[in-house]
Amino acid sequence: MHFTLIDQIIELQPGKLITAIKSVTLTEDYLRDHFPLFPVMPGVLMLEAMYQASAWLLRITDDFSHSMVLLDEAKTIKYAGFVRPGQRLELTSDLQKRAESLSWFKAKGVVDGEVVVSGRLVLRQFNLADTDVEQATTDAYICRSLRDQFSALNSSTLATIT
Repeated sequence: MHFTLIDQIIELQPGKLITAIKSVTLTEDYLRDHFPLFPVMPGVLMLEAMYQASAWLLRITDDFSHSMVLLDEAKTIKYAGFVRPGQRLELTSDLQKRAESLSWFKAKGVVDGEVVVSGRLVLRQFNLADTDVEQATTDAYICRSLRDQFSALNSSTLATIT
């Protein structure tokens, strides 16, 4: 199962930072089991949301030139609170450094002004055609699909990319 954990991008500075929103609702599939009497967003999905925000920043920074942006490392992840249905998780990711196919980010998630998750992420970007030239068509298809997804996330309040 694939979880899309970014509902909206509200700020974007390519090569620098992104701010995105995940509004948690009681209809989220994972809340049926986590936990029925005390539904909260699982910590691993809070981490996934930070990764997804960071990946969007990297895709925009590189003008969707890589079909694959994967989480390579998650370091110093700290959980300091819960995200419950009806709450809005505001995710911020700052691009710290880049070298070859790796990018380093400092990310956090905030609910009602309080940091509930934070950490450092390392993302790896590449194309499938890097190892199999016959995959170039697949890379192009994935990149087009990601551009379409980004258009849907691009909020009306995000007038321009700065």
